[in-house]
Amino acid sequence: MTRAALIGDIGGTNARFALVTPETFDLRDIQTLPCVDYPHLVDAVRDYLERVGATGANAPVEACLAFACPVHDDIVSMTNNHWRFSKREVKQSLGLDLFKVINDFTAQALGVPHIGDEERIQVKPGHAEQNRARLIMGPGTGLGVAGLFPGSEAWIPLTTEGGHVTFAPTDEQELALAGYFISRYGRVSVERLLCGQGLLDLYRAHAELHRAAPRYNTPAEVTGAARAGDSVSVETLKRFLKIMGDVCGDAALSLGARGGVYLCGGIMPRLIDWLQHSRFQEAFINKGRMREYNDSIPIWVVTAPWTGLLGAAEALHNKEVE
Repeated sequence: MTRAALIGDIGGTNARFALVTPETFDLRDIQTLPCVDYPHLVDAVRDYLERVGATGANAPVEACLAFACPVHDDIVSMTNNHWRFSKREVKQSLGLDLFKVINDFTAQALGVPHIGDEERIQVKPGHAEQNRARLIMGPGTGLGVAGLFPGSEAWIPLTTEGGHVTFAPTDEQELALAGYFISRYGRVSVERLLCGQGLLDLYRAHAELHRAAPRYNTPAEVTGAARAGDSVSVETLKRFLKIMGDVCGDAALSLGARGGVYLCGGIMPRLIDWLQHSRFQEAFINKGRMREYNDSIPIWVVTAPWTGLLGAAEALHNKEVE
C-alpha cells in the first residue's frame, strides 16, 4: 500500500498540513497549527503526524511544503515568524526520501488548475487562451505574484518577487499618498500598500490627508468601518482596490497573461462585493495603447480554501519543480 505524502502551506502565522496519496489531489486530515506554538518546523510536523496517526510504519517518506519566504537556498528563514531551518537537516530528521520546498505563491499558482469552477468567481469577463500564461496574485501578509505556464507534460510555475516592484502613483491623490509612505519607509514597493498592513497604513495616510485622527488599528477594523459607512475607510478601501487594479494590470502585461488572472489569498475573497463597485477593472484596463490587450483578459477571485495545499500536492512529483 502506498504511503500518504505530507504536504503543507506555511505562512507567517499558521502552518496548514494535510496528507495526500501521491499522484492524487484528494486532501485528507487537514489541520491548521499556530507557528508560534512550536520552536521549530520539525516540532510542528511531528505533532501533526502524531495527531493524525501517521507515525511509525505509516509515516510519510515524501513531503512537499510551501513557505511564505524565499526558499532557493538550503537555509530557509521565515520572513514573518521565528522558524529557520536547513532543508537537508529537516529531510534527515523526518526520515524522508523526497523533500521539496517551494514558495507559497508557487503553490498557489500550481493549485489553480486543480480548483473547481464553483471555487472561483469571475469579476471581469474576457477570453482565456488555454495555452497561454496565467497570472496569480494576492495580497495577504505580503503581496504574492506568480506565473503559470502549460508545459507539454506538466504545469510550469514562475516564482517571482513581483510584490516588491516600485509603487507608481497615477494621479495627484496617489502622489500625496506616496509622500506619506516615502517619509516612513524610504523606497515604497507595491507590497507596502497591497497587503494587510498596507491597508492599515493606507487608512492612516488617508486620515492624515483629511486632517483626521485615525480611529482604527487593524485591517479588519478598517474593512468593518468601511462596511458601516465610515467615509475615510470607504475611500481607503476603494483606493486599495484601484491600486490593486493598476498593479495587476501591469503584471498581466509583463507576463503576457492571456490565460487569465487569478486573485488568491485571504483578502480578495472578502472584498468581492467591493470589487464590483470600485475602479479595479478600470485601472486594470487603463494601459494606454495596450488597453485592448488587457480588456480581453478575464479575472477570477479564487475562493477555494486550500489552493496552496493543492499546489504542494501538484509540486510533489512535478518534474518542472525542483
